[in-house]
Amino acid sequence: MKFFCKNFVFFFPCSPFFSSLKLEKKHLERYNCLLYLLPSLLSLLSGVAMSSTFPKYDRGAFACIPFVAFIPVCSGLLLSPLPESFLKRLGFTFLLGFLTGAIFFLFTLEWIACVAWEGLATLPFYLALYAGLWGAFVGIVLRPFLDHGKPSTIKNLLIACLSAAAWSALEWLRGTLFTGFGWNCFGVAFHHTIPLLQICDITGVLGLSFLGVMTSCSLTLGAKRFIEERKQKTITLPLRLRLPSEILIICFLILTLMIYGIHEMLSPIPSQRTLSIVAIQGNIPQNHKWDHFFEESIMATYCRQSQAALALHPDLIVWPEAATPRPLLSDAKTFFQVQELLAQSTTDFLIGSLYFEKEPPRDYNAAILLNAKPLPGISEIQYYAKTHLLPFGEYIPCRQTFPLFKWLIGERILGDFNPGPGPKLLSLSHQGIRVAPLLCFEDTLGDLTRSFAILGAQGLITLTNDGWFGHSAASSQHLINALFRCAETKLPMLRVANTGVTCLIDRFGRITHELKESNGNTFFEGMMAAPWKLPKNPSLTFYSRHGDLFAKGCLGITLGSIMIFLFIQLSVRGSGITTTKSIKHETPP
Repeated sequence: MKFFCKNFVFFFPCSPFFSSLKLEKKHLERYNCLLYLLPSLLSLLSGVAMSSTFPKYDRGAFACIPFVAFIPVCSGLLLSPLPESFLKRLGFTFLLGFLTGAIFFLFTLEWIACVAWEGLATLPFYLALYAGLWGAFVGIVLRPFLDHGKPSTIKNLLIACLSAAAWSALEWLRGTLFTGFGWNCFGVAFHHTIPLLQICDITGVLGLSFLGVMTSCSLTLGAKRFIEERKQKTITLPLRLRLPSEILIICFLILTLMIYGIHEMLSPIPSQRTLSIVAIQGNIPQNHKWDHFFEESIMATYCRQSQAALALHPDLIVWPEAATPRPLLSDAKTFFQVQELLAQSTTDFLIGSLYFEKEPPRDYNAAILLNAKPLPGISEIQYYAKTHLLPFGEYIPCRQTFPLFKWLIGERILGDFNPGPGPKLLSLSHQGIRVAPLLCFEDTLGDLTRSFAILGAQGLITLTNDGWFGHSAASSQHLINALFRCAETKLPMLRVANTGVTCLIDRFGRITHELKESNGNTFFEGMMAAPWKLPKNPSLTFYSRHGDLFAKGCLGITLGSIMIFLFIQLSVRGSGITTTKSIKHETPP
């Protein structure tokens, strides 16, 4: 207990009382519950802190929280007593990480219940497994290195870097394995600090995840070393002037990244073209979209809004994902209504709709571009079929081979969409502009978005339907995830939603235009007219060229650390020397 209180003294205002405790070993067993309960509570606190940086909880005033959100769980993993048994230590450290992840995902993904309660009962806990693996890595691989030898700045920074690398690596795996679900990686928590976002054009958003974890871990270990030096009276400078080197280095790193971001934002603007656009937000309730009774009223809504938009003589009018109740190119009545609008002006129409191919039979969720003035060598009608489908939203995994999924979903998904052949640009009639269409949550996928940039996209257009999730935080979370695609590729984005957030985002991740009412409400029918500035000759960023190279490097470092740890353990066991350092005065439960 004494060891525990000494290392957590900076968390308690009544630290003198805890420091003065003198407990005999025979009394410590009764305190084991407290010894392992407090680290668990600290892990839960980190989960809450992480959640507070995401909608619906975040505020601009919380912009500093991502730098310190991991301090509680890092303290539990690196400073608290651990069981002596390897298996118990493995289970306990995994539990600490799992608790952090479970609270975070339960709070931030509560909107899944709007679609399927089964998702809320399972997905957060599956995602929390990755956080549990991180906790086990820190507690099993890194903790022995911390406990042995004298504390030093280099050792503490190395542990902080390895902890951050492991978290970033696991977030990359979370967004890759089993089709991936990279939604709300921790780096997205920095969305308020626009200058920091600019480093994403090198590292991707996972570079900011690395920064957040490294900062918290460095602050934790720096504070621990400061307290130990204070007790040993090895500090020569006055306390008010003495800061641990770890903290100074982290502050310098953050300052350097901020300077890089500001420099990028103040750099000369490349030559641009301006496209006048109108985004139509239909605000169609989800239970109306596929009801035959509402088909005519849905088309009437979009045609009425588009008719008003044509009076502004825009270059492009955009309807959101799955806007037409029937397939645009397969239903004569629907196509005729759109053709009437197209014939009235020289405006292009980009429309989200279903698209069917007969040979071989394929069903796509698609974005269809109708050119008012056909370009030489380019079809008058172009389409992009969604590449990355949403499991349990657009298809049921293993529908035939694992019937349990089909039984759980019931009649909510009667058939599966097919994935499209891959990224494809659409060419507008005006100024030869080529845009990258992204459907639904594809704008949360960095690796897919950069594929469009490599093809030469001048702008990103997201067509989405967040009506599935009602007036929940899902649409706001979707938006802040999308901001990072602009920062990574340095391409502007137009987002057009059926309901939720329709807006323009510039190449730095700043929202320049947004469709909302005076009270901030974004869930309504309306249209947004704005000039959209696009680069004439966009250059590829490091991230666009190389993708998640930083995250893959973190994965390699993490695997290398594990291999070194295993090698040392096998060598020690072979020599018969015990290196596991027991926690003083600690009785295993």
